[in-house]
Amino acid sequence: MRHDPVNTLREDSGSTAARRRAAPLALVSLLAAVALLCGSVASADSTAAPEPKPGKAAAPSAKAPVAQMGLEPRAIDILKASSAKLASARSMSFTAIVSYENPSRLGPPLVYSTKSLVTVQRPDKLRVITPGDGPESQFYYDGKTMSAFSPAENLLAVADAPPTIDAALEAAFNSAAIYFPFSDVIVEDPYKDIATGLKVAFYIGQSIVIEGTKTDEVAYITGDVFVQAWIGTQDKLPRRLYAVYMNDPARLRHVLALSDWQLDVKTTPDMFVAPAPANVVHIKFARPDAKDAPGMPPPPGKAPAKRKPSGAKP
Repeated sequence: MRHDPVNTLREDSGSTAARRRAAPLALVSLLAAVALLCGSVASADSTAAPEPKPGKAAAPSAKAPVAQMGLEPRAIDILKASSAKLASARSMSFTAIVSYENPSRLGPPLVYSTKSLVTVQRPDKLRVITPGDGPESQFYYDGKTMSAFSPAENLLAVADAPPTIDAALEAAFNSAAIYFPFSDVIVEDPYKDIATGLKVAFYIGQSIVIEGTKTDEVAYITGDVFVQAWIGTQDKLPRRLYAVYMNDPARLRHVLALSDWQLDVKTTPDMFVAPAPANVVHIKFARPDAKDAPGMPPPPGKAPAKRKPSGAKP
């Protein structure tokens, strides 16, 4: 139930649970309070007014104010400042712990987590080492090729890659269903990705609960994702994000915790090249649903899915 680039090449990821992001209860409560307030005002406004006395015209009724949540400038400024700080770093490293919920057979969701050690050198190098939970997986991109390596199974997949991190991330997802939940902080222009579908943004307040760092809390809706973010007041670096898909009836939560930030770190070219042990087994860099994807035996008790011949109509 964790992200594993090599296993992704051989197994069906099945759902977008690893991409879900969740909203915190505090934000849900806040929105509920706003809704309750609006409902109370509306109720008061709908109360029947006393009948006017004969010969006198009724006074025009004043409509209750309607709460509208738009793009609050303070929240936008914080998001832009954080994005600018990330975009200006020529290299950086950080630790990302991703926790996401999946429904259990009993009903309440179970929480799964992964930990990744990330190193970035703009514009064309990326390394993601994921030691747990589950078997370790490693992803490397050096501007020319991208590689997924599984040390425990000694499997290595290598493919040609486009010349930028943004394009490589897209290629990894399209060609092998590899996705990193923290990709929003390593792309060339983080704010652009947020702003494309930005509908709501507002400022919540300040907090010191995350590693003793003073953070500004903002919430926003971009596309169909509702996000609450904790961003360093001084260093402008994101520390934690809660998110949920608005169209997910289960409202499953996804939490991204970011720590150990180092900007403009020293890197070497060999850091972004996958190791190649003498006895490594090479496999194809392909989506798990590809017809010729290697190492895809069906689960016990299940037969392989029948595939239509090439050119057959759906």
